[in-house]
Amino acid sequence: MSKDQQTAQIAEGQGFIAALDQSGGSTPKALKLYGIEEDAYASDAEMFGLIHEMRARIIKSPAFTGDKVVGAILFERTMDGDIDGIPTAQYLWDKRQVVPFLKVDKGLADEEGGVQVMKPMPDLDALLEKAVSKGIFGTKMRSVISAAAPEGIAAVVAQQFEVGKQILGHGLVPIIEPEVTITIKDKAEAEDLLRDAILAQLDALDDGQDVMLKLTLPEVVNQYKVLVDHPRVIKVVALSGGYSREEANTRLSRQTGMIASFSRALTEGLSAQQSDADFDATLAATIDEIYQASVAG
Repeated sequence: MSKDQQTAQIAEGQGFIAALDQSGGSTPKALKLYGIEEDAYASDAEMFGLIHEMRARIIKSPAFTGDKVVGAILFERTMDGDIDGIPTAQYLWDKRQVVPFLKVDKGLADEEGGVQVMKPMPDLDALLEKAVSKGIFGTKMRSVISAAAPEGIAAVVAQQFEVGKQILGHGLVPIIEPEVTITIKDKAEAEDLLRDAILAQLDALDDGQDVMLKLTLPEVVNQYKVLVDHPRVIKVVALSGGYSREEANTRLSRQTGMIASFSRALTEGLSAQQSDADFDATLAATIDEIYQASVAG
């Protein structure tokens, strides 16, 4: 299928984006929640093999299709892997009608000025070329905001859009993700600053430089509606950010035009020890819950 069909699915499709992109640092935690303890693997290769098996099990599950899951974000090792002998991104689109994205950031710099910008990405162009060759549609990269700090938030957003333009140059759609930490006291003020900083960057984009946004579920209902409606924005997706699935779904259902892009909230309740029937039933119920919250707004 063409890029236009994938763009239409993300822009107009009813559903949400699954975040299957835990990286090296968060993989042991993800495996533990899945019922695999750290003593079950003796090397990084074994660990990543186990997480790939978990992700493949999710992707192959009957409910994991483009009807409700419009896209999925992959970790680089997952993109490099296969499912039933088919490259993961190709399998997602050809077999499940799910649009493939790739996490491209290399993690966060130390906190400074109330924020964490992304670490440098000297090999980004090579990674983007590989992503294009493997049929990836877009990318995701994360920064973190931990205070309502005008200069810090402006720096995070400027970096996100600067790298976003590099990604657009390869024909890929960037997901701009400046996450606001859910536990901070001045979260609402930080979200006002963030909305205004993003809006200024969007207004400076040229026609055709279309992006996606991935934002923490806000304190004020429809805080980001002006971004949802912006002509340069294909879709605004929400991260669960540590909220329980129930809380995340409740908050999401109040936002007009936002859909979910959940990671931990998607895999909550799944276990390596479950039979395939139980695993598939649990995942199907979860997908339906997140789907309903995504289309409610």
